[in-house]
Amino acid sequence: MLILHAPPSLIKPLRFLALLPHSTASPTPRSPPTAVRLARRFVSMVNSTAADGDASLEHLAGEWYSVPELRLRDHRFAVPLDYSADRSTSKKISVFAREVVSVGKEEQQLPYLLYLQGGPGFESPRPTESSGWLHRACEEFRVILMDQRGTGLSTPLTVSSMSQIKSAENLANYLIHFRADNIVHDAEFIRARLVPDAGPWTILGQSFGGFCAVTYLSFAPQGLKQVFITGGIPPIANGCTADAVYKAGIESVTLQNEKYYKRYPQDAEVVREVVKYLAESEGGAVILPSGGILTPRGFQTLGLSGLGFSASFERLHYMLERVWDPILVPGASKQMSYFFLKAFENWLDFDTNPLFALLHEPIFCQGASSEWSAHRVIGENESKFDAIKAAKEGRPVLFTGEMIFPWMFDEIHVLKPFKEAAQILAEKKDWPPLYDVTALNNNKVPVAAAVYYEDMYVNFKLSMETASQIAGIRLWITNEYMHSGLRDGGGRVLEHLMAMLNGKKPLF
Repeated sequence: MLILHAPPSLIKPLRFLALLPHSTASPTPRSPPTAVRLARRFVSMVNSTAADGDASLEHLAGEWYSVPELRLRDHRFAVPLDYSADRSTSKKISVFAREVVSVGKEEQQLPYLLYLQGGPGFESPRPTESSGWLHRACEEFRVILMDQRGTGLSTPLTVSSMSQIKSAENLANYLIHFRADNIVHDAEFIRARLVPDAGPWTILGQSFGGFCAVTYLSFAPQGLKQVFITGGIPPIANGCTADAVYKAGIESVTLQNEKYYKRYPQDAEVVREVVKYLAESEGGAVILPSGGILTPRGFQTLGLSGLGFSASFERLHYMLERVWDPILVPGASKQMSYFFLKAFENWLDFDTNPLFALLHEPIFCQGASSEWSAHRVIGENESKFDAIKAAKEGRPVLFTGEMIFPWMFDEIHVLKPFKEAAQILAEKKDWPPLYDVTALNNNKVPVAAAVYYEDMYVNFKLSMETASQIAGIRLWITNEYMHSGLRDGGGRVLEHLMAMLNGKKPLF
């Protein structure tokens, strides 16, 4: 996707931003070189100092710029890495948020809507035009697209940036601050400085963003006017709920595999052929373009992106069409194509979004460790997911779903440096709470949620259990959409949820 940046000449002088409301600040235009240096200076200062309580370092904003039918403005905030520490001495990180309105509405008094992205570890969308749910939202709201801490332009934790932290223990201790609890703290920090009179705003949480929304309802409901959740109601029991998630997910993953092979029965033999080829290769693997290895179990992880989204079946099928190189010379040995091997790596996103691998299980933990939950649960279902055995017996090889395994940190090249840190996180027991069931039982904030009946990523039954604990929540249960319904449905999913809270959809 195209990543858009504010024109350098429109960045505001650093000294003005923490002191003036967004609607009244009108800085003197800067020349492009000066403005670029200013933005870089802000981020550099935030990342290298505790800021000594200097309010002028709290907020840097740009001027308006355009994409088709939208006006956008960039904001950067200096927030504490650890909100439980002394604010005057705590290390700061930068959190980026993009303000979006329909053309001509820049100065209108619109209610605010914060979008919370799926993940963990993925940045907010980069608008290229007014379309889909964003178009519908901008009809009524001033939309804030926040890059959750550690993603996008929010002091991004990339493969290269994390390499600066040499100790696995230090890296793990740094990463513990990048879960939903601190994402909500960041949102509240931004709301207090962006919304006029620090009023409440509406939030829209997709997938993991919905998990964050329920954390928000638990600990900062005073900041919320309304909540919309799409495919993102989390399990909220104490301890680590990852085991429950993966055990419930086995049924969904199995069903999606069955549906895939029913649509593309010819692919069953293709997949068996790939598994046999990998198992019989030297070392039981082939070398990937990045230097990692592709094993039968690694091949099965294509289900993470290939089974649960709209059109993912088609994408997986067309990818498998290109798995083999043609034989150009008689007698040449059979080999997997570079096209396929590169496409495999591109699908996983670990090189660009490593936080997903590192924090996927910790997002389910409250006061207990995950101990590589997915690995243990798949082990309990070994006969079903043993790819080599299935290929030998002529059975369909099952792809796995949204699961992170410890062996990934051996086989995926970009994850190898983080193996020890991942192990520390998997063993960590004293995770702070992410939800407050009592607060949810007494919730007063209007909430509407889309629950997808065949969602492979956020289990329907577990979602319903949690929904029963959130007072006043209204549910739209549908099998019309997959997990990506918010994106796939244009503006229809958001429109439906908005109608449920504004009286257009009757209660009964």
